Amino acid sequence: MTAFSPATVESLARLPHSPGVYLLRDRASQILYIGKAIDLRKRVASYFRSQGLAPKIRALMDDVQHVDYIASQSEREALVVEQRLIQRHQPLFNTMWKDGKTYPYVMISTAEDFPRVRLTRKRVRDGARYFGPYPNVNAVRSLLDWVWKRKLFPLRPCDYEFTEKEPLAYPKVRSCLYLHTGECPAPCLGRISKDDYRKITDRALLFFEGKNAALGRLWEKEMQTAARNLNFEAAARLRDHLKALERMRQPVTFRALREDDVQGRLQTTRALQELQKALGLPRPPLRIECFDISHVQGSDTVASLVAFTNGKPDKSRYRKYKIQTVSGGDDFASMAEVVRRRYRRVKAENLGWPDLILIDGGPGQLSAARRALEKVTGRAVPLASLAKREEVVYLPDRREPLRMPRSSPALHILQRVRDEAHRFAVAFHRARRGKRLLPEVVHDSVKKNT
Repeated sequence: MTAFSPATVESLARLPHSPGVYLLRDRASQILYIGKAIDLRKRVASYFRSQGLAPKIRALMDDVQHVDYIASQSEREALVVEQRLIQRHQPLFNTMWKDGKTYPYVMISTAEDFPRVRLTRKRVRDGARYFGPYPNVNAVRSLLDWVWKRKLFPLRPCDYEFTEKEPLAYPKVRSCLYLHTGECPAPCLGRISKDDYRKITDRALLFFEGKNAALGRLWEKEMQTAARNLNFEAAARLRDHLKALERMRQPVTFRALREDDVQGRLQTTRALQELQKALGLPRPPLRIECFDISHVQGSDTVASLVAFTNGKPDKSRYRKYKIQTVSGGDDFASMAEVVRRRYRRVKAENLGWPDLILIDGGPGQLSAARRALEKVTGRAVPLASLAKREEVVYLPDRREPLRMPRSSPALHILQRVRDEAHRFAVAFHRARRGKRLLPEVVHDSVKKNT
């Protein structure tokens, strides 16, 4: 097997602990294998063990020279991307997908008078509702068994064909165990109306659509009670059900995956890896938050916060701030205020910390932000500032600025984030200043006309 250099091992540490898809390539950049992972760093690192690898994996790694990855929001999103990439590129070592095997869906046969629920590996246009695919087959199967036994939605488990107008005769179903145990409402014998059975079906549809927050809260409470009573087996079972429920809630975007999409996401990934290396960050900055201050000669001072996730604007995390404690055009004090306010709330509400905090400005703004962070966080948060004109990066505890090549993809990401923060701050400042000036303009106009 190929001996991997220390540089290769070091590069593994730059992979994120997040879901995603990885692509193993040879010297000519041909894709040898495509896989998904819940934790990219752990999964890819497992290929670089010196011992214990299966013969197939050893043969694969003898040819691997490049590793690309695409970070995802969830395991299910990674599954969808992996599946489509494998079907398109048909890598040599991805025999599983070449054999036509797939991850299962949950199917509810809503086209029938009395629908059934079951796992299937084929998704066809038959009028049924399909949910998934689900990466963890055992967890979903166990959850289906559990909700069946609890009668949350006791849809019939049989393969009998019948309709509301043509039920079955008792002799045909008298051997059915579920009929005698009462686990099935027995629509085959007309013991439940189509409308009442539809209510059960609707409950099942809501469950698989992820509209079951109340159920999750109930299971969480039961799990804690079981743990307090030292009933660890029941607590573990409920924990597994909660995990399966969470996987069902994970959103998946189904869209056409073009080669340009893949290349664009790979380029972003490489740029984030390059940025991690250039700034000495502990992990790729999948989430960056950036601040900017805007005012005109010290009046109407405001601040903006923008966030980028996986190299793209994450507008749900954008925030606007009116500076409250600083008068005049003191950019340093204004920056300290907004950073302090932001991360005091992050800490209090456990909102999650960014991988990198970027400041629009030079060493003065950076120092002000750093002092504010140290007072609030009590933890090390990667911090940098990007100065205009020269486009150099300032880092804490480093005298000289970091000068990246103008063609550097890592610098381009910082510039995009900084420019978006500047745009957002200027827009907010203009809006606020316009609201303040409007009454004055109206007053002067009225006075002039009278």
